[in-house]
Amino acid sequence: MKRGNWRSSGRDRHRHHNQSQWRSRQRSAHEEQEYSSDSASGDASSSSASTSAPELPGFYFDPEKNRYFRLLPGHNNCNPLTKEGLQKKEEEKKRSALLAEDDGPRKKAPRTGLNSALLLQKRHLGLLPPSSYSRMIHEVKVSGMQRHRLEVQSSNSTSPNTDNFHLIVADSACERVFTVNDVSHGGCKYGIMNFHGYRKGSLSVEMCDNLYFTNRKLNSVCWASVTHKDSHVLLCLVGISQTPGCVSLLPASLFSNFNPDQPGMLCSFKISTAWSCAWCLNPQADKTFSTGLSRRVIVTDAVTGRRATYLAGSDVLAQQFALRAPVLFNGCRSGEIFSIDLRQRDRGRSHSWKTSRFFQESAITSVQLLQDENYLLAADMLGKIKLWDIRLKRSVRNYDGHHNEYAYLPIHVNEPEGLLLAVGQDCYTRLWSLNDSRLLRTIPSPHPAGKDSIPNVVFSSQLGGSRGLPGLLMAVRHDLYYYSYNKDYQEGLTLEDQC
Repeated sequence: MKRGNWRSSGRDRHRHHNQSQWRSRQRSAHEEQEYSSDSASGDASSSSASTSAPELPGFYFDPEKNRYFRLLPGHNNCNPLTKEGLQKKEEEKKRSALLAEDDGPRKKAPRTGLNSALLLQKRHLGLLPPSSYSRMIHEVKVSGMQRHRLEVQSSNSTSPNTDNFHLIVADSACERVFTVNDVSHGGCKYGIMNFHGYRKGSLSVEMCDNLYFTNRKLNSVCWASVTHKDSHVLLCLVGISQTPGCVSLLPASLFSNFNPDQPGMLCSFKISTAWSCAWCLNPQADKTFSTGLSRRVIVTDAVTGRRATYLAGSDVLAQQFALRAPVLFNGCRSGEIFSIDLRQRDRGRSHSWKTSRFFQESAITSVQLLQDENYLLAADMLGKIKLWDIRLKRSVRNYDGHHNEYAYLPIHVNEPEGLLLAVGQDCYTRLWSLNDSRLLRTIPSPHPAGKDSIPNVVFSSQLGGSRGLPGLLMAVRHDLYYYSYNKDYQEGLTLEDQC
């Protein structure tokens, strides 16, 4: 035998040996996959894709077409196959599957064996106190909520809304919802939605006719109590060109179809670009609001215009006042959370006026005090939601599953119902038990995920007032959805049908 032929035959044997090993691994992986019946369908498909062929750097194996495709680092008109595009395709496939499952009649129970009949029986036997019964009933109801699309109606126009929702904020009683919509020619418009329909088990939405338009970007909104509870709306507007930023205080009665008279107390305060705002309800700082700016906090008296400035080490992105005392809690881009007692006069650079101070790992996007004001919830841009004991300056509970990387996303607390809600940057709405941080439900968005289609939500057990309907209100792009507790909910009733 020639030397070259001997080497060639050795290489052939080595190649055949490697191929036989690869086939045996493939068969064993296939057999193992057949017996893994407990895995999810999405995990099974990804597992089969990874085991059916070897992974090659720079290539993607398509199990449907049974061939490799070259991956490119960026977009290419000839071959737009990139890792980002493949990831988006997989996420959209997962969202569609979850949406179809979520629209089904049966939902997964948040806890094993938990249902309304069992809870009612335990209550009659005295095994459940009223507070625990109410909290668990809400857990059962939110796990079975059904999605319905709402048509926003107006007394002067029946044309559907074509402008994307940018923000929706409910008042303290969830009777009205202040809306901010992006308009196609730039800027935004805002108004107030009112709810009707509790008599016949259906919900209808009426938008006020006198909408306001502005060519400025809006950073933050909160309800303000000037003449009475939730009498005004506080808006933080970004400056444009030579016009500085400002904070506007608008009467809520301005957005009404029944009151043509324009009320007083329509004012604007020139303040450079504010990231956040909050209104104080404590009598010791009556008619006072705060704005969080770059490296400082400004507290303003809405009547006299007097201001107090507090220096901060970072941009203040989130704020909330305590109710029992005139204390303001602030969340910063640096991850710092600190409080300001408005009764203290020292506002120097020593930061001695900070009554409490603790840190999270990333920029704070939302802070929410509980009714026991010794506890505070904070969310950051790493997707972490933590419950803090302010006295100990220590995190006592984590709420896992939230997704955020860089977006300014709020969290929503419904303490009487024992629920915490948050919409992630992945466009999924998640509900947790406030009591034990259990994830109760994950709701996929009705629209494909995107930067401009992150849902805005409002949840209440009395949506529309004291006699309103319980459920979740979700605004996605230009559509409005209602997730109802009631399985016998009636769709399509107009304002005339409610009367």
